[in-house]
Amino acid sequence: MVGQALPLHVATLLTGLLECLGFAGVLFGWTSLVFVFKTEHYFEELCEPPSGTLGNTTDCKAQDERFSLIFTLASFMNNFMTFPTGYIFDRFKTTVARLLAIFFYTSATLTIAFTSTDSAVLLFLAMPMLTVGGILFLITNLQIGNLFGKHRSTIITLYNGAFDSSSAVFLIIKLLHEQGISLRASFIFLSVCSIWHVGRTFLLMPWGHIPYPLPPNYSYGLHPGFSSQSLACVLGMAPQQRKRRTEQENKELQSKEFLSSKDVSTYTNAFAITQFFGVLCAPWNGLLMDRLKQKYQRDMRKTGFSDASVALFSAVPSLALTSLLCLGFALCASVPFLPLQYVTFVLQVISRSFLYGGNAAFLTIAFPSEHFGKLFGLVMALSAVVSLLQFPLFTLIKGPLQNDPFYVNMALLLVTLLTFVHPFLVYRECRARREAPCATA
Repeated sequence: MVGQALPLHVATLLTGLLECLGFAGVLFGWTSLVFVFKTEHYFEELCEPPSGTLGNTTDCKAQDERFSLIFTLASFMNNFMTFPTGYIFDRFKTTVARLLAIFFYTSATLTIAFTSTDSAVLLFLAMPMLTVGGILFLITNLQIGNLFGKHRSTIITLYNGAFDSSSAVFLIIKLLHEQGISLRASFIFLSVCSIWHVGRTFLLMPWGHIPYPLPPNYSYGLHPGFSSQSLACVLGMAPQQRKRRTEQENKELQSKEFLSSKDVSTYTNAFAITQFFGVLCAPWNGLLMDRLKQKYQRDMRKTGFSDASVALFSAVPSLALTSLLCLGFALCASVPFLPLQYVTFVLQVISRSFLYGGNAAFLTIAFPSEHFGKLFGLVMALSAVVSLLQFPLFTLIKGPLQNDPFYVNMALLLVTLLTFVHPFLVYRECRARREAPCATA
């Protein structure tokens, strides 16, 4: 790395981390925001009889279903729209993609700021726009890992962890609301932050894409600098199937109708606080893969193993560990003992962070870069379709299962067990390449 460019690269890294931490994945702090909406009596007219006191606002099935439907729609758009937004990023490059992100995000925050109980239906429009803007912020920032060479995987997972941790923003809004700061004031502040996003777009981000490996004469920001071909592999994002488990976790908290409003608030705060630590958990997965790759390169180059095969082999422990963490999360979530859910919250954060980074790295090393965009878009579109199961599962629990999520949890547990097939298949492929190293050289 050229010494003169280091301060610019570091500034880009740190501001990008702050952007992902404060804005990109706020949707997944939805439980905290729902608590505020209920305090403001959003959708309370659906309750029969209407809940006239704050202590009963968690007891309305129709109200809970409306909030669940909003989250399901926003989650679907978060995944499904990744394909067209990824194409926009590939085709029109960074500046256009970021300006589009700023438009969606600002429109969403302003809409939420000026909603009321009479216009609460606008949340069906605002929340999907918020998620699309947030995912575009993440996509355009993940390429920053290309500036730091051998630490690329670590930085990608760090950014994904910051995306996870940004769910704590809605917790902050909830706590401020309890101190007398209005919902409108909080979202107007988020809207004003768009000035910072615009400044960063033109001063600390490239007009095009950041190439990998980084050429020695590369520059960006106010200077057009080096123009590279589109590298979709800089996206480094993971499918987000775990969001349906996050949603089900959130709704379990809301369905504890025997709890007082203060106790729902306690668990909501605990859940939201743990999300913040995703930024600390995520880099460990990328660091693990980077270190394993370096170790395997030393051991396997003597046998003619190609760099691509070594990189693929380094993903096996990460994939297996991710599946193990997800299994632990699913097991704890299935136990009907409320205090244990504190452990569930912790496992959820760690497993989700590892899932982001592990799948991100796997997609960038397992497939040729020229096909990454198409494969990534397909995976995200499929995960969007799967995410639509959130609402019927929630309705099933609240209705026929009478608030007993046992059978749904068991089904999700079985699905989680199937994920161990993935690291096994990758390991078998690596073994096959090892037996025929010349074919992979």
